[in-house]
Amino acid sequence: MAATQKIVLNPSRDIPFNKLVLSQANVRRVKAGVSIEALAESIARRSLLQSLSVRPVLDADGSETGVFEVPAGGRRFRALELLVRQKRLARTAPIPCIVKTDGLAEEDSLAENTDREALHPLDQFRAFQTLRAKGQGEEEIAAAFGVTAPVVRQRLKLAAASPVLLDAYAEGAMTLDQLIAFCVSDDHARQEQVWATIQRGWNKEPHIIRRMLTEGAVRASDRRARFVGTEAYEAAGGIVMRDLFQDDDGGWFQDPALLDRLVAERLGREADAVRAEGWKWVEATPDFPYGHRHGLRPLPGTNPLTEAEQAEFDALKGEYDALEEQYGEADELPEAVEARLTEIEAAIEAFQNRPPKFDPADIVRAGVFVSIDRDGALRVERGYVRPEDEPAVAAPDDPDHAAEPASTVPETDRDQSAREARSTTTITGAEPSAEAPEEDEGLKPLPERLMTELTAHRTLALREALGNDWDTAFLAVLHALCLRLFYRSAADTCLEIEAKSAGFGTQAPGLNDTASARAIDVRHEAWVKQLPATSGELWGALVGFDTDTRAALFAHCAALTINALHEPWNRRPGALAHADRLAQAVGLDMAAAGWAPTVETYLGRVPKARILEAVREAKGEHAAQLIDHPKKPEMAQEAERLLAGTGWLPEPLRTPGLLEAAAVAPAASDDEAGGTVDGDTDAITALPAFLIDAEDPAVPQAIAAE
Repeated sequence: MAATQKIVLNPSRDIPFNKLVLSQANVRRVKAGVSIEALAESIARRSLLQSLSVRPVLDADGSETGVFEVPAGGRRFRALELLVRQKRLARTAPIPCIVKTDGLAEEDSLAENTDREALHPLDQFRAFQTLRAKGQGEEEIAAAFGVTAPVVRQRLKLAAASPVLLDAYAEGAMTLDQLIAFCVSDDHARQEQVWATIQRGWNKEPHIIRRMLTEGAVRASDRRARFVGTEAYEAAGGIVMRDLFQDDDGGWFQDPALLDRLVAERLGREADAVRAEGWKWVEATPDFPYGHRHGLRPLPGTNPLTEAEQAEFDALKGEYDALEEQYGEADELPEAVEARLTEIEAAIEAFQNRPPKFDPADIVRAGVFVSIDRDGALRVERGYVRPEDEPAVAAPDDPDHAAEPASTVPETDRDQSAREARSTTTITGAEPSAEAPEEDEGLKPLPERLMTELTAHRTLALREALGNDWDTAFLAVLHALCLRLFYRSAADTCLEIEAKSAGFGTQAPGLNDTASARAIDVRHEAWVKQLPATSGELWGALVGFDTDTRAALFAHCAALTINALHEPWNRRPGALAHADRLAQAVGLDMAAAGWAPTVETYLGRVPKARILEAVREAKGEHAAQLIDHPKKPEMAQEAERLLAGTGWLPEPLRTPGLLEAAAVAPAASDDEAGGTVDGDTDAITALPAFLIDAEDPAVPQAIAAE
């Protein structure tokens, strides 16, 4: 049996760089994406790690010329050439080369580029981890391999995942995107638990993995988290999960109980500071329900400026106006001017947003609400008087009458009917009065009975006159509405019109933070600034308003009386039908108003059939089939993602007569089943021009800030 011929490898030689030339047999022609500079830096740092494959250049007689061409290793040759041009490598520096004389040069070049195996990403992650374990810092590793420090941190994060997950990734059972999603958490046990769970399910999308790992945690963008702050939370021992691979809005606070305790402690401290101002009561909670100030009388606070402060304010406003006039038509403001305008705006806003001052006599019977606003800042609402804390008043015509507290409790229908009956009796069935006693010297007040009879005649005449004067009637009704809705009193009007600002016995989640609630609050506060401080001055102020201003105020007051709530204990089919007609008249679109179907607002509170119906109406049958397998919690989460931006509304929120296709529009194709449509659902109704005080630049700024 013949002996197997042994393979003989080509010898290596050190050849001066100036004796090397690039071969035309190199198969690499496309240079896009090929980095010479990075390889040159690697060679400068580590020397040449792989020899060049060269062939001798022969003359016409077939003899070696002393020059060698490089068919395999052209990128390395170009990197060495760059180092020579930069005078970092001598032109005659010896270069380790493998010299070949047999075979084809093109085959060598092709084999070198196709036979090599790219490093598995996991091996790279682990190599970075080894380098750090041996003392290299993240910045040093980044500089050595031509990447950024965040990239190094990402790869180290991946290498630190559970060994079970890394093995699954190495074996191809897990994708890189899935591994990235798992790395939102550092808890190996939790990672493995979620991995085992999704193995049994049908949906293994990265966003599902990320959501399962962050379930129960609080987003750093949550108002409570922003109120406490990441530093304070971590200082108290809290852990923040962060996603290094996508924008996470600051991460997730893993300990909700700790966060709630820190929120309560800080709110308590803030409430104590406010209580020290002398208020009768202070209520503190992270979030008050919508309408929590209903039935309370707001105190008219003032914010006077001292002479020095007024001078400073006027100077700032003058400078601002001058810069606006000078650069009003410029396409782009100079950087220094823009910075100065920003400073002036902040200074003016600081003047105008100072807490109002109240009469000490009012403070002792009023209170304050302390909470957190939607942006995580402290919200302090000062100066609200409860009905039972109103000052006692005595009947003006009877000095000896016992003092009674002023009440803002609305009169019941039964009380009103009884009083109307008594009034009718007085008008139509008046009994002959007793013989008037002889007049004493001097004038005495008219008898009560006579006063009633005389004013009965006047009442009828006034009704007749007002019924023929539309403008004055409108003004009188507006006056009555404003008294109740802004001054919590009906004592200063002769019209028996009851304006009730409907409360919400059942609070929907997040109601106080909706765009509608914020728009109403902004508009109401703007009207508060326009109306006088006391109810006695209201009529004169309304008379001075122009027609458009009165109409806008009337619309605002009328809107506050709407009650379109469906309440099982209060059947009002006629009122709800009227609400539908009203919504149709104003073109109400609840999707544009900011309502969206989420797990909290709808999907998590209806049966699976309702969830599928919503997805089917909005995205088509195919999309509904995609989510009809999992359990309800997972189905609701997926439905929320699918319905985002579609404008789909449940039946109670749809406005009859509006384009039904806009509310229930199937997707154009099945490929869009996982997509979303962006929409501006946070718009706030603009205030009419007459509500924006030209002398008060903070008003439009405050509205814009909302």
